[in-house]
Amino acid sequence: MDRDPKLKEPVRLSKLMSERGLCSRREADALIEQGLVFVNGERVSQLGIRFPPDVEIELDPQARQTQRGFATIMLNKPVGYVSMLRDEKYPSAYELLTEPNLMKGQEELFRRKHFNDLSIIGRLDIDSHGLLLFTQDGRIAKQVIGPDSNTEKEYLVRTEERISDDQIKLLSYGLELEGEKLKRAQVEQLDETFMKIVLTQGKHRQIRRMCELVDLHVTGLKRVRIANLKLGSLPRGQWRYVEPGEVVPGL
Repeated sequence: MDRDPKLKEPVRLSKLMSERGLCSRREADALIEQGLVFVNGERVSQLGIRFPPDVEIELDPQARQTQRGFATIMLNKPVGYVSMLRDEKYPSAYELLTEPNLMKGQEELFRRKHFNDLSIIGRLDIDSHGLLLFTQDGRIAKQVIGPDSNTEKEYLVRTEERISDDQIKLLSYGLELEGEKLKRAQVEQLDETFMKIVLTQGKHRQIRRMCELVDLHVTGLKRVRIANLKLGSLPRGQWRYVEPGEVVPGL
C-alpha cells in the first residue's frame, strides 16, 4: 500500500524544529534568521521556508551555546499570587522574582537578562501554592507541558471531608472533564483528609475539579514536584536557579 502523500508535504522549518524538541517555534525563527540552522548540511536563513518532514536538521554550535545560557527558575509560589507575568487585578508570581528573594548561596548567579522572555511552565491557581517553573528555554517548556508530554506533576491535597477508598479509585481513573476521559493518575491516601496525587496532564484547576466530581472539597493544594525537580526546602516566596539537566535530563 502506498504511503499517504500528505506525510511527505513540506512543513515549516520552525515547526519541524519544535516537534523534534530542538527549541520552541519562536526560538527557531530567531535561529533561522541568524543563519544558525542547517538542513541536510546547508545553512538556512529564510523565515517561513518549508521542508519534507524527514530532513536532517542541525544547529550551529553558536546556537547550542546560546541555549546553554538560557535560565530556568523555580519559585515556591504562595497563595494569593496568580501564575502570570502580569495581572492588573492580583499580584503576579513573576513579581516575586527579585534579587532579595533569591535563595541564599546563588547571589552571584543573578543576572537581569535572565528575566527576558520568560515563560511559565504549568500554572498554579491563585488558591494553590508550591512549585512553579519559569524558563527561557522552549525545549524545557515543550518537554514539561507540550501536548505529547507525560511529565509527572506531584501534589499534596487536603480535603474538608474524609476520603473513602471508592473516591480514591475514581480519582485514580474513570473521571471525565469537558467530555474527555482523564489520564490515569497515581493517588495515595496519606491520612483521613490528606492525599498525594500525581498527574501527567494539566487541565485548568484539574485536581479541584476532579475532587468536586467525587464530592470532595479541597482546602489545601500544594505542588511539590515536576518531573524529577522537587520543591524541597525552598522557602515560600523565594526562588532559585535550576541547574542544567535538573528538570529534563540531557538538556
